[in-house]
Amino acid sequence: MPRRYTLSSFVLCLSLIVLMPALVSAHMIEVSAGKKECFFEDLHVNDKMTVTYQVGGGGHLDIDFWLQDPDNNALANHQRQSTGSISITAKRDGRYTYCFSNLMSTVVDKLVSFNVHGVIFVDDDDTVAPIEREIRALANGLTAVKDEQEYITIRERRHRDTAESTNARVKWWSIFQAGVLVAVVAWQVYYLKSFFEVKRAF
Repeated sequence: MPRRYTLSSFVLCLSLIVLMPALVSAHMIEVSAGKKECFFEDLHVNDKMTVTYQVGGGGHLDIDFWLQDPDNNALANHQRQSTGSISITAKRDGRYTYCFSNLMSTVVDKLVSFNVHGVIFVDDDDTVAPIEREIRALANGLTAVKDEQEYITIRERRHRDTAESTNARVKWWSIFQAGVLVAVVAWQVYYLKSFFEVKRAF
């Protein structure tokens, strides 16, 4: 049973709306080895949807991704990529499905972060003033920038945690190596010293 996420949106309290931006939602999923995770969005004609993803852990940091329309026609097919972004405009009403596949791996799980945002289209029948249309278009652009910044913040936090974890491992490995080196040097000094000891026979 695929996991389900619907494209949430906020509603402007106006009688006629040209474009209405959807709220962005960032997700973090773990795709098990030999498995795939699929999601869907119900879109109408001229609705726009953007999916951005990045592999944050596991193996070679790659994943298979594809996006299908309601007729199961492939709209995007990315194979073994670590990051990607795809934007579509719906040509017909229906359920659009996108999947992250880890079928090529039989051992390593993949950690994938992704977000989905879009714009729901509503025909205004040319009754909205041009200045209002431009203001709404500008608002949509600002919302898209804000959504992208939030997603980048999530990715930066994930990368920072990974870097800090790597630094801690390097630090403890260096301490371990120093300890082994001191032990080996002490043993060598003791061993060589035994060659120069004078043994007296009574």
